[in-house]
This record gives sequence, structure tokens and C-alpha cells, in this order.
Amino acid sequence: MTRGGKDNDRTDPDRKCIVTGESQPKAGLIRFVAGPDGQVVPDLLGKLPGRGFYVVSARSALDKAVAKNLFSRAARMPLVAPPDLVAVVEAGLVRRVVDLIAMARKAGEAVAGMEKVKDWLVKDQAEVLIQAFDGSERERGRLRPPNGPGSLISCLSAQELGLAFGRERAIHGALAAGGLERRVVEEAARLAGLRDLAQGKQIGGRTAGKDTKTA
Repeated sequence: MTRGGKDNDRTDPDRKCIVTGESQPKAGLIRFVAGPDGQVVPDLLGKLPGRGFYVVSARSALDKAVAKNLFSRAARMPLVAPPDLVAVVEAGLVRRVVDLIAMARKAGEAVAGMEKVKDWLVKDQAEVLIQAFDGSERERGRLRPPNGPGSLISCLSAQELGLAFGRERAIHGALAAGGLERRVVEEAARLAGLRDLAQGKQIGGRTAGKDTKTA
């Protein structure tokens, strides 16, 4: 699986990062285009017209692209990268992940809360475990990803995860297989890369049924 969460045997063509010079599937990259006013515009959906410039989803790479204005070199024309470009990209990726999880929730493909998530894990309904990165070690360690470390999403804060489920905060969530699962995983991997967070890092995980306290 690539950083963007997409299998290597998918047929999507590779794209070259303008910072590292390395090619990889588009799922792990962030696309930018030149706006009509000469500004660099992030294209998180990959649908804006015009030639795209790709940067690997890592904060260090984006910081370097902005600092050295590598977009102009790639475009072979003067472009202006806003100083807050990295923050804009991060906020956009957060919205993407939150909105996709919310869509999965409305479709009955996602749940939140310790007991509901635990129930899905015990019944093998959960394909992916979602945990807020700012939850305590103890709280995060009470549940184990259903399919190993690669089935854990941990790039959202408790407040951000709560937004996806229509509540103030959430520490635990789960996704069912199919539907929106792959899209959530791919977008979450891009956000994790940008936030320098290690997706799939579980702290002290135990089997779901060993701790019955709610959270």
C-alpha cells in the first residue's frame, strides 16, 4: 500500500513529485494548478482544469515547495504560492476526511463510541478502526485494529472526529467494509502524511472485549 492508501497494482498512472523527483501513484500526492491570477491553487479532488503539479503529501515537501517556489520552475512561468498554502491544504484534507466519514455514518457504514465500536469489532463488522490522535494512551489502547496496524486511522483530533459524528468530541470510530471505506483510508493517509503522524500506530492494543468501560 502507498502512503495514500492505494494498492500498487491499481492502474492509475504515477506522477512525479516536483520536490523529491520521485514518481508514485497519485493517491499519495497532492495536486496543484495555476490559477487565472497566477496563484498556486490546491486541487484536492484532482478535477480542476489545467496542467497539474504534484507534491508528495508530507509537510517538509510542501514547506520546501513554497519556500523555494518550485511551482514556478515546474510550470515554467511565474507563480505565487501563498504563505499559508500548507495550512490551506491541511484544512482542506481535514474537511475531506471528516465529510467522508460523515457520509459513511449516514449510510450506516460508520459508528462512534466505545461500546458501538467494540461491538462492531467483536462481530467482525469493522474493517477500519478510527482513533483520535489526542486521545489518551489508555483510551486508545483499549481497542485493537481489526486487521492489524494497517487498518487504523489516527490522523484526526477528537474534536475533528466528533464533527464527523455530529458530537462535540469522539475518541473511537469504526468503518465497515465497502462503500466509502477506501476513499476514507486514502484521504486519511494523505492527511497523516501532511501532519507527520504515523497511520497504523497502535499503542498497547488489546482485544476488543477485554475492557467494558465506556468512553
